Amino acid sequence: MIKFERFVLDNGLRVIVHEDHSTPMAVVNVMYDVGSKDENPEKTGFAHLFEHLMFGGSINIPDFETPLQIAGGENNAYTSNDLTNYYIQLPADNLETALWLESDRMLSLAFDKKSLEVQKKVVCEEFKEHYINKPYGDVWFKLREMVFKQHPYRWMTIGKELSHIEDAKLEDVKAFFKKHYSPINAILVVAGNVKAAEVMLQVEKYFGDIPSGTKYVRNIPPEPEQQEARVLEVRADVPLDALYKVWKMPSRRDNGYYIADLVTEILGGGASSRLYQKLVKEQRLFSNIDCYHFGSVEEGMFTIEGKLVKGVDMKDAEAAVNSILEELTEKGITENELAKVKNKTEAVLAFEDMNILTRANNIAFYELLGDAGLFNREKDKYFAVTAEDISSFCRNIFREKNSNTLYYYSNNKN
Repeated sequence: MIKFERFVLDNGLRVIVHEDHSTPMAVVNVMYDVGSKDENPEKTGFAHLFEHLMFGGSINIPDFETPLQIAGGENNAYTSNDLTNYYIQLPADNLETALWLESDRMLSLAFDKKSLEVQKKVVCEEFKEHYINKPYGDVWFKLREMVFKQHPYRWMTIGKELSHIEDAKLEDVKAFFKKHYSPINAILVVAGNVKAAEVMLQVEKYFGDIPSGTKYVRNIPPEPEQQEARVLEVRADVPLDALYKVWKMPSRRDNGYYIADLVTEILGGGASSRLYQKLVKEQRLFSNIDCYHFGSVEEGMFTIEGKLVKGVDMKDAEAAVNSILEELTEKGITENELAKVKNKTEAVLAFEDMNILTRANNIAFYELLGDAGLFNREKDKYFAVTAEDISSFCRNIFREKNSNTLYYYSNNKN
């Protein structure tokens, strides 16, 4: 049981303090309720661009890194379709430095054309390196557009097109900041060797005077129910043929998420999983195969992807995958196998909880979902899943009409 205290500043900033006196460190985690799903379809990639811009300095602190390094701290950030997260870890005695830095860039991020051009160049190079020039780099651009026709999950966090970042204007960036980067749209978690009463005073000191901003209200178009199987073939200069199969799955808030998470473990969780045992080790159809999902806040994607062994026919490989899915759907899972994956999941959760940085991030994420207390009920939700839940999930998700298949063929047949 992880204990924490929660309070809300007058400007709407949600604050959670988790005391852990077993460590000399403290973590300051700021999660903004904005991801790529909140972008204009004609101006995508802005949430990720801001992940970079937020390190460009504020009006009062032009160099974000130096004072943090002097305080013995380190920091980083990440962006997803659903959120943007910034985190700092440093000795607990220097906590105020982190609060000062985070509050100042929330209040007065510096905007100038030079900084924008530098960060645009960085993001554009990342786009080219990882998604244009890298083998299989365009896979998820194609899959997302196949799976989602209306929902903004249909584009990548990096952006739908390189030109959207190249053409970003200073006024566009300022408007995005004003719309999303304010206390009313943020969650602050302070964790580690701290005292809640002292943290509350410090947070009030550094964040209390920041204007609230306007609460962002989403108006995301609902994704129509998929009515037919979708298939796409691609040929490219990649080393091996690859098969990708994607099905829509329940959102992160739905109990079906926990079932999906266990099913990915049954099918693709390491060398003892069904897909690996049958298709890599025994039948030798795939050189490697994975099963995973994205844990999206809204309706997500359950995915199987594998690189075929050279010479294996794509249809034979797909038929073998479908056979394993049918077996799981029709015959279900034994209580022993279910207990095994639950225990493995429990171990993963326990391992994550050992890391104060991960703990702070998870608390912020559960608060974003609507209740930080979910952190302490997560294990129970996994252990409540039954064998019948697994079978029911498979019957519902692995329907042909819910499937999206990408055949990615290699031009290199030597």
